[in-house]
Amino acid sequence: MKTFKNLSILLMAITVVVLAGCTQSANSEDVTTLRLGHIQNESHAWHQGAIRFAELVEEKTNGSVQVDIYPSSTLGSDRDLIEGMQIGSVDFALAAGVMSNFHQPYAILEAPYMFQDLEHLEDFLYGESGKNLQQEMLDETGVRGLEFWIRGPRQLTTNKLVERPSDLQGVKIRVPNIEASVESWTAMGSNPTPMNFSEVYSSLQTGVIDAQENPISFTANAQIQDVQDYLIMTNHVYGYVQLLMSDLTYEKLDGSEQQAVEEAAQEARNYQNEIVFQEEEKALQDMKEAGVEVIEVDTEPFEELVQPVHERLADKYGRDLYETIVNLR
Repeated sequence: MKTFKNLSILLMAITVVVLAGCTQSANSEDVTTLRLGHIQNESHAWHQGAIRFAELVEEKTNGSVQVDIYPSSTLGSDRDLIEGMQIGSVDFALAAGVMSNFHQPYAILEAPYMFQDLEHLEDFLYGESGKNLQQEMLDETGVRGLEFWIRGPRQLTTNKLVERPSDLQGVKIRVPNIEASVESWTAMGSNPTPMNFSEVYSSLQTGVIDAQENPISFTANAQIQDVQDYLIMTNHVYGYVQLLMSDLTYEKLDGSEQQAVEEAAQEARNYQNEIVFQEEEKALQDMKEAGVEVIEVDTEPFEELVQPVHERLADKYGRDLYETIVNLR
């Protein structure tokens, strides 16, 4: 009897394990796993915001949708991520100015000194004009803008003291491959050189370029302070990053999951926007401690030089959009 009893217990245990395995398998089949890519490293505010977004999506869908995060250009450059969302190989991405290469009116937002300060930028992004721009982008590209996240203002780093536009003569400066950036830095007197950010450190180290411009946290996380002497506080772009989603992916989700993703995006925006400027302050301190000299400049002469660029962009990509931004000042 004891043998039969033990055998019965063993069979029951096996049954439980098998059933548990079947349940786990069934549950795993019900989970949709999506991929989110970005170009920053894991210490950056973008990544922290992405983690919060993934947590919220899982929570709000009761685990039916999970988001795996791929930082540090693991899924490719900004452009690769956008193209991936258009064909459905990438589900989400955090991307900034590169969208102007896919929906051209974004070029106006990327022009240096288009926005006067952070409040001016937020008034545009979080108003009807920002929503309209995202809808136009969706219609043209198949990429859905979920939320705008705020970035710190872009600053210039160099190995040459720059206090006025004339100091930029002959300076080879890395810029993103964005029309507004190339034209504006040309107008300010420099020699702009578009390249992927992943190439910037080595290019500065070897003298291929002399300077670069980015938010301070972006710059510090890439250890640019090791190969640059000056941080020039130009405040030339008050910018954003967008949390984007492939519309092909969006349409595969059911209505409740779509709503959950949208709610998670908004809450993650608020979270990221709270921590991004804390990160900027820490990054500035890190750069100072590394020996980088911080230079405050009068930005008005720089602003004056890019006004013709503003006008060209307005004529080319939308006078109405340009006037909307100007009128919010």
